Amino acid sequence: MCGIAGQLHLAGGAADPELVRRMSDLLKHRGPDGDGIYVDGMVALAHRRLAIIDLSEEGHQPMTNEDGTLWLVFNGEIYNYRELMEELIAHGHQFRSRTDSEVILHAYEEWGTGCLQRFNGMWAFALWDGRRRELFCARDRLGIKPFYYARTGDSFLFASEIKALRVHPEVGRHPNEKMVSAFLAWGLADHTDQTMFDGVLQLLPAHYMIVGENGIVEHAAFWEVTVNPALESEPDSDEHLSRAFLSLLEDAVDLHLRSDVPVGTCLSGGLDSSTLTVLINRVLRRGSPGGEPPRQNTFSACFEDKRCDESTYIDIVVESTGVRSHRVYPAADAIWVDIERLLYINDEPFAALTLYSQYCVMRLARDEVKVVLDGQGADELLAGYIAYQYCHIRELVRGFHILRAARETLGTLRHHSDFLSYTLTQLFARKKHRNLIRMEGSRTPRYRGTLSEVLETDLMRANLPYLLHWEDRTSMAFSIEARVPFLDYRVVEFLASLPVDQKIRGGVTKFVLRKAIRGLVPEVIRCRMDKKGFATPEEVWMQGDMSEKVLEILSSEAFKSRPYWDADAVAESYKAFLQGNMPYSSEIWRIVCCELWLRRFIDPAA
Repeated sequence: MCGIAGQLHLAGGAADPELVRRMSDLLKHRGPDGDGIYVDGMVALAHRRLAIIDLSEEGHQPMTNEDGTLWLVFNGEIYNYRELMEELIAHGHQFRSRTDSEVILHAYEEWGTGCLQRFNGMWAFALWDGRRRELFCARDRLGIKPFYYARTGDSFLFASEIKALRVHPEVGRHPNEKMVSAFLAWGLADHTDQTMFDGVLQLLPAHYMIVGENGIVEHAAFWEVTVNPALESEPDSDEHLSRAFLSLLEDAVDLHLRSDVPVGTCLSGGLDSSTLTVLINRVLRRGSPGGEPPRQNTFSACFEDKRCDESTYIDIVVESTGVRSHRVYPAADAIWVDIERLLYINDEPFAALTLYSQYCVMRLARDEVKVVLDGQGADELLAGYIAYQYCHIRELVRGFHILRAARETLGTLRHHSDFLSYTLTQLFARKKHRNLIRMEGSRTPRYRGTLSEVLETDLMRANLPYLLHWEDRTSMAFSIEARVPFLDYRVVEFLASLPVDQKIRGGVTKFVLRKAIRGLVPEVIRCRMDKKGFATPEEVWMQGDMSEKVLEILSSEAFKSRPYWDADAVAESYKAFLQGNMPYSSEIWRIVCCELWLRRFIDPAA
């Protein structure tokens, strides 16, 4: 896990090493364990190292091959690097380190761009091929690791974070109006290759590109996933499928524990993180036959407000597994102290204060570990969000599966009635608050089409890419590597191949997961139907401790001058909420956060 940056001069001129060094300096938090730069005529590559695998100097980057014709800067982990190393040695390759970085170099020598198909991991890298005079850039299948780029004048620039690209005086000076408006109206970000900075782009998940002396010469996807549209499983297949899933997930956890530094777990008390905590314990015990396995460290956010607190469930997991529990209590009085740092780390405004909980958890974890495992991705793969129930029932009705639709409706009402009531209130509030936005922007329709189509959208183009953005930035803010075993591509492909009733059945979400972990995870958690994750009492905070500062922002001349919203109507709506006359919804926070982002990044540039 690291930070990367670089420049390729497209007119045959010399790259600017001073520019690339300054880009690298802004990524120091991503890699405090070392740095390096390689300059050769038209190309300059920079690397900031967070040492996780092979802590020796042999892991230093930029890394070259034996004859110096290839140079690599790499951010991420190739979890199956040991197996690939053995295969490459059998092909005659010689290694001087035990790093996954060197595996990428030899894999490219052996298989060219086809090497991407063989990697199991998370990655964003740039590889300079001096023989071809080309820069090979790639991003992992799910976009767990970031890769941003910009073209300005005769330069192609890339970096792990947008702030590094903005070192160049012509990059990221103006907002991307289309993306800002989509964020404000719909909470969308990271759903296209564009960012909220005009002219700054991102390499999409599962894509690579080759940049030559005349610019981008190849830009293509190397992987795609299709979610099975079948509604029903084969008879008597539940047991077989659940066993296969558990075996695959446990193997993914085992791979994700490969590290030469301490590893911990984010534990929210929900189904996904509790499952990971239990499976990690099983893997650790299996790795210590006859001895005492290392004790797992877990990190959790808890709240004084019991409506958001999951301490009870965290306690149950801790008691059943014997893990060492570390807890933090995010509070509203500290948000304004941290908000500047949050914006700086993310580069773009963020849609909900859920991010603050994650930020506090990562800050807590940095004193104990350098790697954490998290449950990100399970909801999109296993239809965990309650909104998916609506898509499923709608699909059944349209297909004239009336009896099944009735059963699913009754199951949804039985298991999720409280949430459905809250959802109806939110739908009304959000529609009204969207009227505060003057420009609607582009929209990726998240809940249109069949359930399989909706899941594909959320997995690759809507919800998950944005959550992974948060995951990367909040962890790297504290030089921590976050790993997500549910997004092992083998797990993704397996779950995508399952029929719909393995995900939702009788109103029960994540059906195959719940069946797979029976007897492993405590029943009270296995059978949980409510959903919080790392929730924050955003509504309570916005009505209480945060309100004075929010009112100050809404009454400022800067806020009133923006073209994105009706400033007077926003202030009026927020005051109505404070007085108890209007329901809260996250559009209010998005507007406030966007104003703070404009002040932090755009106004100074102007």
